Amino acid sequence: MNMPPIVSPQEWEAAREELLVKEKELTRARDALAAERRRMPRLAVQKDYAFEGPAGPARLLDLFEGRRQLIVYRFFFEPGVSGWPDRGCRGCSFMADQVAHLAHLNARDTTFVNVSRAPQADIERWKARMGWEIPWYTITDDFDADFGVDEWHGTNAFLRDGDQIFRTYFVNERGDEALGSAWAYLDLTALGRQEEWEDSPAGYPQTPPYQWWNLHDEYDAATGVEAALSDASASQRGSRSRA
Repeated sequence: MNMPPIVSPQEWEAAREELLVKEKELTRARDALAAERRRMPRLAVQKDYAFEGPAGPARLLDLFEGRRQLIVYRFFFEPGVSGWPDRGCRGCSFMADQVAHLAHLNARDTTFVNVSRAPQADIERWKARMGWEIPWYTITDDFDADFGVDEWHGTNAFLRDGDQIFRTYFVNERGDEALGSAWAYLDLTALGRQEEWEDSPAGYPQTPPYQWWNLHDEYDAATGVEAALSDASASQRGSRSRA
């Protein structure tokens, strides 16, 4: 391996600061791109798509679980996929292992689900083996063909206004590989992270950053300003003992 040079602490810090300029530029560019995404036109979903879920038949509207936004990942686990019925697509499985705790997305009125053509009994067995808790539905009609995920994996984002559903974004191929964190998924949605610093159209729901963040098992408890400003949370690490 042709390794970079070994330098002094001062030279290393100077190199880091030089790279940090470019990293900040990338961060700002990513934020600007997400702002453009929130202004994309919307496509009304006209068909009443049907799925099979753990509780039986479900419509696309049901996949929202009452929330305003829905993110749907097409997972290839079905007859014809290598390893069936004992395993699903390696890439899709890699993706599933990266998905953040869904409570954080749910707290922003957003539901995340997987969809496949495998029967529910196989999906439940596969989920149990891998330790996944992602809601997972069986495709029973043309949903995959109509939304660009019949031949390859991909992530579709939808917005609900009452019973009317709109497709707001789609990403596939290498665009999927950076996904997994709650932030990455929210940046794909029509409403974004819903924080005050974001450049969003007037009237979009927004709250102060950090104040709404919570432990994944405590979102039923209020996340107040006092907690966000406490000494314990000021470091964003919480309190810790010192030896």
